[in-house]
Amino acid sequence: MITRIFGLSIAITVVSLVVAYLYGGLTALALCAILGILEVSLSFDNAVINATVLQRMSEFWQRIFLTIGVLIAVFGMRLVFPLAIVWVTAGLNPIDAFDLALNPPANDAATFADGSPSYETLLTAAHPQIAAFGGMFLALLFLNFIFEERDITWLSWLEKPLAKAGKLDMLSVVVSGTGLVLVAEFLAKDEDRSTVLVAGLLGMIVYILVDGLGSMFHTEEFEEGPSGGPSTLVKATGKAAFFLFLYLEVLDASFSFDGVIGAFAITSDPIIIALGLGLIGAMFVRSITVYLVRQGTLSDYVYLEHGAHWAIGALAAILLVSIGVHVNELITGLIGVAFIGAALVSSVLRNRKAEPDAVQDAKESAPVS
Repeated sequence: MITRIFGLSIAITVVSLVVAYLYGGLTALALCAILGILEVSLSFDNAVINATVLQRMSEFWQRIFLTIGVLIAVFGMRLVFPLAIVWVTAGLNPIDAFDLALNPPANDAATFADGSPSYETLLTAAHPQIAAFGGMFLALLFLNFIFEERDITWLSWLEKPLAKAGKLDMLSVVVSGTGLVLVAEFLAKDEDRSTVLVAGLLGMIVYILVDGLGSMFHTEEFEEGPSGGPSTLVKATGKAAFFLFLYLEVLDASFSFDGVIGAFAITSDPIIIALGLGLIGAMFVRSITVYLVRQGTLSDYVYLEHGAHWAIGALAAILLVSIGVHVNELITGLIGVAFIGAALVSSVLRNRKAEPDAVQDAKESAPVS
């Protein structure tokens, strides 16, 4: 199963590295590999969240996400999105923006000899509104999860009180909106405050809209199995699956913001970024998502979903803080890995503790001969 799931990603990785070498030699190959590792480390929590949604979709829509969704992730977010930001913010047409990206100033300077800004400079200048949009979308995702009462809790000492507080209607919107105002007031530069507020508000609107549409066509998650047997997961189809697909794409976009921006600390070449972040990184994230679904890992390790959401909360906070303070991408990646790793270890310990109890229950329920 591992070969079948990861085989295509490995093949694409090899091809991408070869293309990078032919494109720019050993330097380009090394940069491409680094970007691929960066994307996987930053997006492992994305894979876990994707898996929680993907397992609710029918097999047809799972294939749509793994085909069309990959094209959107690779070419849409890792190649077209940075160019689109430059088109909008600099007023350049697509051809000029692409030409600007392929022809950086000498010695990695921020401007050309005539004083005009480089592609990297223009994209970096748009970071406040990008971070505000992605940060608010992810913040609402995290808050809605953490304010909901659940049968299973991971950090019970914290999650249970937060779930009780979540009984207050729309608390997640109140908390996230307050955070946006504070970020705009104390972290954003004077000239960026209005754009940060608008971008953050748009992030909230998009999340509420996509999540609301998904809820509108929501089906009961479980149904009784054959002959009154164990309940089985109901797979979403039609409109319900379509809106889950949209939700996944917007979620993937929000996760990719930090990776795309962070990539410019390594290289501003859009071809290398597309190869490293897109073809290598995004493909492996998709493969990890499929592996989690096919193996039933989320059912076996029940705290993984909690750890992924806490990682999302940390990423949202980092994106918002980065509007005023630079945060190293290594910190972002390590925090996500730390939450996922801690949740995995907690799940393993929980399972080991449950095994003796299950054996004891089986002995007690066994008929006496």
